[in-house]
Amino acid sequence: MVIGIDASRANRAQKTGTEWYAYHLIQELKKIPPKSGDKFILYSPAELRGGLEDLPVGWEARILFWRPKYLWTQIRLNWEVFIKPPDILFIPAHSLPIFCRAKSVVTIHDLGFERFKKAYSFWQRIYYPFVHRFAVKYADKIIVPSLFTKKELAQLYKADPNKIVVIPPGYDSRNYKVTQDREKIEEVLAKYKIKKPYFLYVGRLEKKKNIKGLVEAYGQFLSLRGISRRETIFKQIPNLVLVGSPGFGYRKIKNQISKIKNIREIGYVKLGDLVYLYNAAEAFIFPSFYEGFGIPILEAMASNCPVVAANTASIPEVAGDAALYFNPENLLEMAGTIKKIIDNKGLINELIEKGQVRVKKFSWEKCAQKTLRVLLNC
Repeated sequence: MVIGIDASRANRAQKTGTEWYAYHLIQELKKIPPKSGDKFILYSPAELRGGLEDLPVGWEARILFWRPKYLWTQIRLNWEVFIKPPDILFIPAHSLPIFCRAKSVVTIHDLGFERFKKAYSFWQRIYYPFVHRFAVKYADKIIVPSLFTKKELAQLYKADPNKIVVIPPGYDSRNYKVTQDREKIEEVLAKYKIKKPYFLYVGRLEKKKNIKGLVEAYGQFLSLRGISRRETIFKQIPNLVLVGSPGFGYRKIKNQISKIKNIREIGYVKLGDLVYLYNAAEAFIFPSFYEGFGIPILEAMASNCPVVAANTASIPEVAGDAALYFNPENLLEMAGTIKKIIDNKGLINELIEKGQVRVKKFSWEKCAQKTLRVLLNC
């Protein structure tokens, strides 16, 4: 059996959630010895890098060069799998080619573009619903990261539940773990000009992630602590560190941030540094209105960073009893929950312990094994 995999997203230099999903899943699939006669092909518009180019026996790369910025999937990959179809085509993080002659498996991560239409460009509001509805109708199997996303597909697209398989992602356990390297932690904090103590957020700075709400709630938290919003020196009051690139609605977020001086934006952070930021944080705050899964929750738990999160979408499904929850629509409740996490050392220790237990339920190895079963039985 020949299994073709779209590696275009996995091969990107800067990765966020879906790109990391594709990357780690491919890397873990490589570790599973193929059965006699099985072959894997990685399709990409550029030379593979970052370890993807290391191909074990039974694997090959097929570079489908494409100069334009867009439509590689629907034109170049489409043509390739039309004239040379594999037995199975797996799309881990993008869209299914329209003229696909192979059986197909597609991962649909979430339908945020349906719930938060204004957070997407005009082109995205047309393209994303089309390709997702097409995949729901024509893919032989659909993989989703959570029961929440499965329910979303049924509710919004009337998807056949019998062809949807829930397979939770994993997290990078080699990098996200507890570290005692205090010297390295201080080096990374100095690099980004971060002062302890601090709360941490990791993700895009955009409307649907509720970052403006987080910033406003953080201001209320300072008020609850009896601290002036504009005070520049804080005695043992955690700062707020925002890691991630700007997204839709960033202008309003930036305007709100400007009112509170002890918030630090540091943009996109490379993998090697992020683990130390988790380890040194007082807590990880995840205020998002909408998530198909939420891998940063697992990264924080693995790094002994207590999790404070919104009680919406898939987040409770991922974090279980190992997080302290708040209503993301209620800023005062969010502020009070943030205050609770630093006022109760016993609660912090409890969340850390539960997080260490919870995170062991997720791994890329499990994800890859279940995914391969879906591919081989498609």
